Order: sequence, then C-alpha cells, then structure tokens
Amino acid sequence: MSILITRPEPAASALVSRLHKLGSEAWSLPLIEFAPGSDLDVLPQQLAALRAGDLVFLLSQQVIYHAQPALTRHGAAWPSDLNYYAIGRSTALAFHTASGRHVDYPHAHETSEELIRLAALQQVAGKKALILRGNPGRELLADTLENRGADVSFSQCYQRCQKQYDGAIEGRRWRNRGITTLVVTSGEMLQQLFSLFPAIDREEWLLRCRLVVVSERLATLASELGWYDIQVADGADNDALLRALR
Repeated sequence: MSILITRPEPAASALVSRLHKLGSEAWSLPLIEFAPGSDLDVLPQQLAALRAGDLVFLLSQQVIYHAQPALTRHGAAWPSDLNYYAIGRSTALAFHTASGRHVDYPHAHETSEELIRLAALQQVAGKKALILRGNPGRELLADTLENRGADVSFSQCYQRCQKQYDGAIEGRRWRNRGITTLVVTSGEMLQQLFSLFPAIDREEWLLRCRLVVVSERLATLASELGWYDIQVADGADNDALLRALR
C-alpha cells in the first residue's frame, strides 16, 4: 500500500513520518496552505463586545495558530466568562493549551453536524455567537445557531490558499510511485484533487484508489465524483487517520 497524504502542512509531513516508522510507503501532496486572516486586528474588539455566557466557536487549529499571536500583539486575552466550543478534539486541545480556558467539543466526529448536536447548544436564543474560521465555507453551524435564536457574527482568522501544481506532471509522478491510497480531509480539497489531474489519470488511476475521508458527507461527495472504494476515518486528526490506514 502506497499512500498519498493531501492535508496541509505540518500535519501532512507528521503523518507521513509516522507511516514510515510503521513500514508504510507514504508521501505528502498538500493541496492548501494557510495565511493570516483579514479580521485578526479587530478580533480583540469582537471578543470584548461579547457578554458573559456568549458563545465562541473555533473551527480549526489554524484559528488558534493565527489568533493567539494576534491577541498577544494587542495585549489581549481570551475572556474567561465566555463559552468556548471547538470543532473537535485536536482543535480543543490546541485552544486549551494556548489559552487555559475550558472548551467543549463533540467526541464523535470533527464535523459541524456533530458540533450542533451538543446539548449545550440546543438553547441559545438571545446569545451572541462569534464564529472564528477561515475563508467562508459551509454555513451549517451559523444557519443552525441563527435558527435557534442566536445573533451570529464571524471573524476570519486565517485564509486557505490553494497550492498550484501541474496536474500532468503530478499524475505521472504519483502513478509511477504506485499510489493506491489517498487521504483527503475536506470537501474543498477533494474537489481540488479531482480537478487537478487530466481526465485519463482520473479514469485510469485516481478514481480507482482507495480513498480515506473524515466524514460521511465527504464520502457522499466522493461517491458522486466517481470513487467507489471509500473509508471514513473516526476523526480528522492524525491519530484517527493512522487508525484508518492501519
């Protein structure tokens, strides 16, 4: 089994290294990279405008990696009287390590669907909810909170930028290396991977690979694109991906 990891750095290289130690052939092809978001300078004011008991949502570890230095530069900190929610365990751990604040998160899958099922989020009418995220993407969380009566606002803490590759060159490279398993952790990257390669590479190689994804939603999208050998990992962190790959 030869594995291609498409998640961003540094997580991609960390997973490749762990796979090598287990004797697996693995390479990385990060499809996106991250840059600071446009709202970092106003984040301290956004947090200060919240009232005790209001809600803050952290939708990626990248939020913490970019927001924490921004708060430090402004002499600000994460308010202690807010309720913090993370998309999953790895993001929650990163936030708690950086802030020392308590944070809740879904213990099943790292998805918006699981996050909105948390018992504490069923009654949010009258509360303000600040969603810390990257480029606008799925609006399930925001729409659900608004439908439940919350006043939702956003802070773009980072940006996702597509990395540019020559699809024909990459197709030859990975076919020659005998890649048979692909790891993809977002719908955006799945669409990018599908569109990257020439049609002949998609038909003869890409869609015939085993595909490891991190949610049933991605599995459905992959099936619609033409994959048939699809496995859903039990989380989006490297530990969960390693379990799925083993």
